[in-house]
Amino acid sequence: MKDIILDRLSRMDDLEQRKLLKNIMTGVFLNLVDYQEDLNRQLEERVFKEVEEREEGQDIYVTICQREDIDPIHEFLYPMLEADRDKPICDLKHLLHEKNLEGEATLMTVFLQCQYRKIQELLEGKRVFQGELITSLGSYAIEVRLQQNRTYIGELEKLYHVFQKNNTPWKTINHPYANKFFNVVWTGSRGAVGTEEEILEIRVDLEEFEAFKKLDIVPMWNIERLALKNVGFPIPATDRVNFEHVLSLRKTGAEHGYLVDGDAELIRYIKRMPEELTVVSPQEKSGIWNVFKITKPIATKIGRLPYGLVSNKRKDSFTGGFARKQALTVRAKGEINRIVNSFEACEFLDLEQIDIIDRSDGKQATYGMNSFISDHVRVESDKKVMRLRFGNRGSGSFIVEDLMSFLVSEVQMYFPEYKCEGEWT
Repeated sequence: MKDIILDRLSRMDDLEQRKLLKNIMTGVFLNLVDYQEDLNRQLEERVFKEVEEREEGQDIYVTICQREDIDPIHEFLYPMLEADRDKPICDLKHLLHEKNLEGEATLMTVFLQCQYRKIQELLEGKRVFQGELITSLGSYAIEVRLQQNRTYIGELEKLYHVFQKNNTPWKTINHPYANKFFNVVWTGSRGAVGTEEEILEIRVDLEEFEAFKKLDIVPMWNIERLALKNVGFPIPATDRVNFEHVLSLRKTGAEHGYLVDGDAELIRYIKRMPEELTVVSPQEKSGIWNVFKITKPIATKIGRLPYGLVSNKRKDSFTGGFARKQALTVRAKGEINRIVNSFEACEFLDLEQIDIIDRSDGKQATYGMNSFISDHVRVESDKKVMRLRFGNRGSGSFIVEDLMSFLVSEVQMYFPEYKCEGEWT
């Protein structure tokens, strides 16, 4: 604008008029121009200071460990459920009350350290196992069944909804352990157990699954739940309707990823700045916000993990970063191969063949890890099956089929018009 004014002044031949106009413009108009340019500059700085949440800041790492081995001061791993830190108390009076009401009661939770195909056999059958309930007054023969514990799968679903509230793209969580937890359900017994007795021991024989049974296993991940309070008072937003609640990240670490949880009606928008989070909300008063801190893992020299640490992290590559910035997915086998090989989880897996078939033949060795995401546009029965055939490069891990399920589930996100399944070659 100033250049335009100078150009117009330089074209005036009458020096008196030029001087008069220059004084007017300098005294009034240029001050308005400076004010407007200053506001524009502030707006520009505010936009560019907003940090684009990098994908690596949202990588989820998971593992499992014995309850007694939980490190309360671990650098980046926390129990998925805070209640898992404490050993559950088995109250016989409560169990009998539950059994009288429901006809059965949950005795305990076990982890089955076996591959998915064994889990599938257990889920498809209606097996009844024998056990023994030892109390302070004697022992009782009992019958139990195994029911899949979906508590941790439910936690993944809750996390998915938190991602949606934060307008953050969802990436399948690679949790190969979540579907291997089972509740031991007490269905019947020989003899009447009295409420005045105390449980001393529960013995259950899972027959061929007994070798896979592990007790007191707790799933861990790199998400810490925080309660952060506003820094100062809420500031009216530019729309004059909502308020900006600023949450400082200096104490918790600005290098980590953060997601704000809460009522969807109270969260309009979330801005990430270098050292703070700004929650735009209609809530006028200051308050405490529930925040999920996705802790960036660090290498530790002390301690070890008895089970493998896995994640949904992608490999660093130029083609991967470039492809993620494109709005369209390339419908080609090469693109599917690129998606599969972009994850660290494919270390022992090779995608060897892709087939399109009309219907599933029941030979798949994978399951969907995003079962809580529904497709409201397409009918599931009308979809053709995309069969991804993998080769195993020597991995004997009990989670190898779960890792394959993760890769197939991520391909499913790119190709919702198909039902994606994995199979060994």
